[in-house]
Amino acid sequence: MTTAPPPPAAPPAVATRWTAHVVLLTVLIDAIGFGIVLPVLPGIIMRLGHVTLSEAAWIGGWLALIYAAVQFVTGPIAGNLGDRFGRRTVVLASLGGFAIDYALTGFAPTLGWLFLGRGLAGLFGASFGPAGAALADISRPEERARYYGMMGAAFGIGFVMGPAIGGLLGELGPRAPFHAAAGLAAINFVLALFLFPETLPKDRRRAFEWKRANPLGAILSLGRIPSLLPLASVSLFWFFAHMVYPTTWAFYTMLRFGWSAGMVGASLALSGILMALCQMLIVGRVVKRFGERRTAMIGMGGAACAFILYSLSDESWMVWPILVLSAVQSFVMPSISGLMSRRVPADQQGELSGFNGSLGALASILAPLVFNPALAYFTSPAAPVHFPAAAFVIAAGSALVAMLILMATPRVSQA
Repeated sequence: MTTAPPPPAAPPAVATRWTAHVVLLTVLIDAIGFGIVLPVLPGIIMRLGHVTLSEAAWIGGWLALIYAAVQFVTGPIAGNLGDRFGRRTVVLASLGGFAIDYALTGFAPTLGWLFLGRGLAGLFGASFGPAGAALADISRPEERARYYGMMGAAFGIGFVMGPAIGGLLGELGPRAPFHAAAGLAAINFVLALFLFPETLPKDRRRAFEWKRANPLGAILSLGRIPSLLPLASVSLFWFFAHMVYPTTWAFYTMLRFGWSAGMVGASLALSGILMALCQMLIVGRVVKRFGERRTAMIGMGGAACAFILYSLSDESWMVWPILVLSAVQSFVMPSISGLMSRRVPADQQGELSGFNGSLGALASILAPLVFNPALAYFTSPAAPVHFPAAAFVIAAGSALVAMLILMATPRVSQA
């Protein structure tokens, strides 16, 4: 009988803290680089494609689709490559590729180059997964939730800072944020090159297997649990509704209110701040008072109301109070994740995280196929009525469907 090797000794506390700080810094800078280009995407599409803003919204949907589809396919591959060659190798390749990609995109002479850049961004946008795996490598099981929370906070802070910086730089021209993103990615690469240690010892690595890199693997595996299917449907409809923001917000506000890149960046930053405050200060209290199911419904109902109010707004100032209301959408995913975790055995909780990630990736692929064409059509000369908020009406419907499915879902245990 073969005896399993003893688990590797835990790294020294100082080394663990240092590595964790480097990982979190990597995630922070990566998130800033991603968000920094969002406010200027409409402008650079219009310049390179020689198209109207309405036509740019349609093209922006295809760019978002390419990014999401490449990430959906390559994300699991990157994770498995990290298990085979180590986290450091994959993270460095990702950061170096990001720097080159943003530099090329910043100097893109044609729209085709922009499509190539978005595809490469999806390919190299794999540092988040290996970074999370590195935190798991250096932490004890009881510490991982805290580290993952810190990583999520770092990404959230970066995503707030990115659009704000991008909006300010966008006033200098639509290419400026791409150059800044390239510089940030290059700095991140250099920092990781010297400060990011390998966290996966060679004796804990495994051979790369294509069947384990299947992007549908988690969905097919956990999809066999009958009690999980209704909540999976809730998550998919909700993820889809929420994707109306990254796919259409910049185009919508520019078409409806004539906003500049700076205004778009400021609104995205404020939205991120409000949602972060809700998650830190309010979500826990609401769940304690109403339970996970009702808290999720409150979030979905509030989001649906915000979507409808956006569609009715005809003055720019109206957007800002609606942003405050829309912050309740931050109630949804923590509550749904809690409900789903009750229906999955303890030894499949990690797989559940991958399952939710796959659902989110599917929604990211579907959303640009629906929201951006709706926005483009209803702002084109062919539309029977000019209605830039068409995508938000669709999002409201999807959020309400998610809420109705949740209401009809049988309870399990205390769910």
